[in-house]
Amino acid sequence: MKRIFASALVAAALAASAPFVAQQAQAGAAPLQPGTYALDSAHTLVRFTVDHLGISDFFGTFPGATGTLAIDPRNLAAAKVDVSVPVARVSTTNATLDGELVSADWFDAARYPTMRFVSTKVVKTGADTADIAGDLTLHGVTRPVTLKAHFKAAAVNPMNKAYTLGFNAEGVIRRSEFGVTKYVPMVSDETELSITAAFEKQAD
Repeated sequence: MKRIFASALVAAALAASAPFVAQQAQAGAAPLQPGTYALDSAHTLVRFTVDHLGISDFFGTFPGATGTLAIDPRNLAAAKVDVSVPVARVSTTNATLDGELVSADWFDAARYPTMRFVSTKVVKTGADTADIAGDLTLHGVTRPVTLKAHFKAAAVNPMNKAYTLGFNAEGVIRRSEFGVTKYVPMVSDETELSITAAFEKQAD
């Protein structure tokens, strides 16, 4: 009986997902619709990773990002990305550390509440990859940064019916260049950024 019940659940799950899979397959034939997109804050996350005392890697996340993407697959070089991240929402699952990170010793969120990336150049590097150069403003300092982006998927979100693009991106910064110098080099200056982002198409 348990096996029959489990099989039924699997079959039901596959049947429920079939329309979504079909939409993804259909989107694959024309993977990018041109237009203006808004960042889906609920399904976008920025993660940072540092080396902690040479013993272990340690990471935290920034939820709540907002922003826009303007893109035309026929002219990818003209794509524009503008994303802002609320620094005060940093989360490491350690409440004491979170309080330290938003203090003046680290991100100083009271004075600099937002981290912002604005693209300046997009260079296609593969069938579904691109280098996105831009200006990153953090802790009141603006410096050039290049993100290596990977286009993951395009599909109609089965929950809200919005046509959505999914991307992953990675980059590396030196936090000291932005004035965040606490505990360098015990906590590494080099900071890895990992981003997963969803953009929903807006009405023309």
